[in-house]
Amino acid sequence: MDRRGETRNTAISSIGSSKASTPSKNATTDDVAAGRRVLEHAKAGLQALSDGLGADFVAAVGIFSAVTGRVVVSGVGKSGHVGRKIAATLASTGTPAFFVHAGEASHGDLGMVAKGDAILAISNSGEVVELHDIIAYAKRFDIPLVAITSKPSSTLAQAASVTLLLPPVSEACTITSAPTTSTTMTLALGDALAVALLERRGFTADDYRVFHPGGQLGRKLLKVRELMHAGDEVPLVSPTTPMSDVVLVMTKKTFGVAGVVDAGGDLIGIVTDGDLRRRLTDIFKLTAGEVMTKDPKTTPPSAFAAEAMRRMNEWKITSVFVVDDGKPVGILRMHDILRAGAV
Repeated sequence: MDRRGETRNTAISSIGSSKASTPSKNATTDDVAAGRRVLEHAKAGLQALSDGLGADFVAAVGIFSAVTGRVVVSGVGKSGHVGRKIAATLASTGTPAFFVHAGEASHGDLGMVAKGDAILAISNSGEVVELHDIIAYAKRFDIPLVAITSKPSSTLAQAASVTLLLPPVSEACTITSAPTTSTTMTLALGDALAVALLERRGFTADDYRVFHPGGQLGRKLLKVRELMHAGDEVPLVSPTTPMSDVVLVMTKKTFGVAGVVDAGGDLIGIVTDGDLRRRLTDIFKLTAGEVMTKDPKTTPPSAFAAEAMRRMNEWKITSVFVVDDGKPVGILRMHDILRAGAV
């Protein structure tokens, strides 16, 4: 091996040992201190941001709640990344929104902005050149422009319909002034706008599920076995059980129904509240086997809850026995499916 090879291997070995080394106590303390400093800056920034919310925030919410089109979020750099998240949050909470990169806007994407829309432009300095065409476009077509910036005298702030000012809190990284506290405040301000809009619109949990089919899909894939009542909760009687005792079982189990099983444990019939009403005059002279409806409707435990719901609607019943290989292993109510959001 030549000396260059030795030098290279020595360097690689040195790098590997450096990565594997355990940090000193001082290094660990310094790392924690740095992390805490960043979080303290963020906390101070968020508190200042909260204290400063007022009429401008209300005006911005008013603009966005009144749009008949969409909220167009724009920015570049770190502001652009934060803007994408704000647009996604707005869209998922009932405010139609999308992100347009300020640089791309000047090359045709301004065609995505139309009458009835509103623009949310983000720039900490307010002097990002790429935003100038968006500002001019908003002015030309009378499109409301809401700005998020820390500079009240900036071009963006002066051109905006409403300006949401970030408070003058220093960045956590004093060496490079890399966006840290300012991006945290911007992100939080976007969340504040989204939630305020959500509440103003009367957005509900059901509305939220409509915009989150992934979560809803998961609930639609719930199986009957995951929602059914099992064990001692299942109301079962034998064919020879007096109806006076059947009524007690139905009352105790609260399903308004009792399953009738034979000596082998197979479900052979069902007694319902309707059966009681139809035989009211002589009901207590009879047994479960004499009153029951034979061959009741059932569902297997492996069926999807949504499918069971559909069948229960077709059969015009509110509860159904869950049967596996002829034997009742549970009972499912329509209310259980609705409560789980499985439809």
